[in-house]
Amino acid sequence: MKRKLSIVVLLALVVAINHGMSQTENKSAAPFKDDPLAVKLTQNLSETDTYVWPKDPKVMQNLKRWQGYKFGLLIHMGLYSELGIVESWALCPEDWITRDGYEDYYKFCTDYRNTKSKFNPVNFDPQKWAGMFKGSGAKYMIYSSKHHDGFCLFDSKYTDFKVTDKGCPYSANPKSNVLKEVLEATRKEGLATGVYFSKPDWNTPYFWWSYYPPKDRNPSYDITKHPDRWKKYVEFTQNQLNELTTEYGKVDILWLDGCWVRPLTTINKHVEEFCKYPYDMDINMKLISEKARATQPGMLVVDRWVPGEYEDYLTPEQKTPEKALPVPWESCITMGGAWGWVKNDNYKSSKELVQLLVNIVAKGGNLLLGVGPNGKGDFEPKVYENLQLLGKWLSVNGEAIYETNPLEPFLDGKVAFTAKGENVIYAIYMSAKDEKELPSEIRIQTKLTGNLKVTLLATNQKLSFKTADHGIVLTIPKNLKSLLAQQEAVVFKICK
Repeated sequence: MKRKLSIVVLLALVVAINHGMSQTENKSAAPFKDDPLAVKLTQNLSETDTYVWPKDPKVMQNLKRWQGYKFGLLIHMGLYSELGIVESWALCPEDWITRDGYEDYYKFCTDYRNTKSKFNPVNFDPQKWAGMFKGSGAKYMIYSSKHHDGFCLFDSKYTDFKVTDKGCPYSANPKSNVLKEVLEATRKEGLATGVYFSKPDWNTPYFWWSYYPPKDRNPSYDITKHPDRWKKYVEFTQNQLNELTTEYGKVDILWLDGCWVRPLTTINKHVEEFCKYPYDMDINMKLISEKARATQPGMLVVDRWVPGEYEDYLTPEQKTPEKALPVPWESCITMGGAWGWVKNDNYKSSKELVQLLVNIVAKGGNLLLGVGPNGKGDFEPKVYENLQLLGKWLSVNGEAIYETNPLEPFLDGKVAFTAKGENVIYAIYMSAKDEKELPSEIRIQTKLTGNLKVTLLATNQKLSFKTADHGIVLTIPKNLKSLLAQQEAVVFKICK
């Protein structure tokens, strides 16, 4: 059976995340908003003609393996976890940012950075975390080494704005090198590991020089007039990335955020409003990648949203493409409203999460699900519950998810399709939230013909069917219609 991947990509309309605000005791809450640059770039994901396939055979091999993982977790943790706000974006003086309880920007920044003296995740248990990751069915995990605020969750030699500095109470804890602990525990559970790293750093004077106040997310000074200062920033960034890729064991993925830090040659109409001056913010990704891969052969480098040879796969954010993409991709989507922890967050249900995963995998992508612990280092009960239910579903139905290929028509109403080889397809029925029972008959589009066998994957129960134009029509037993509707999704296996 021949299959082809559609190259016509139409993105779904942007759905704004309109959750409420959470205000903390020190008045530092910020609203749930998406970075407008990420929204804009995701809207223009159809321009996949700029994708460059890796030339290194080891990278290609790792990329193919990664495409089979299908499901990963992205863990955000930092000072914002203590405050319960939406990451460190409130430090950014752009007009889409608000800071509840603050009328003075500088007062907020001071209070935020002083949170280092309170950060003490005493309940941090890397083994418990890793067990949760494993139990969720995730095949890889990416951990935030630092967000845009520059606060490091690893023991960097190049800054004292870090969890291991004596000014941070958690530095006295034997598990204070949080990144090291998480990576080691996760690898022991058999998951691939990745490191999230923000290229912009709003704490170092080499990026936001206090002589000039910041006006937006970019450097606060003209780097063409102060090339020596900018050179120090490039060296600072390269040094930290070298630490992460040489001192923390095997790293499968280097996941770089902050796409406005990029060579001038890659600035296009989609990012120019965020790069309002002609700065060539080239940090030499060629050197960074070569040095990293000397220690980590085949490591995937994901320089997000920067077209070229250092973006091994695309990362649409908080959205999924409407159709399959002809290149490797991963939708990074939060379980709740924010990447990190916020009080009283509104989490998706396990049914929504399974169907989100199915929707993405049917189009050939991976789901990178974002969750974060609170300031004490633990996750909300709902996060544990959701991930446990995800893992339970995948333990039964993972055959239809892991290491599968997309199959046209990808999605047909409530039915999604995946395939293995030429003679096995999976039709995954996704019942609606209020659907009480499955219909008596379900139409399945397939080009498979001849002597077919159709089973309910979860139980291997054979199902009766009849042939129809462009496929078959399954008969759902009466005694199963209500029971199956309660499941997150139902997988039918069709074999020739």
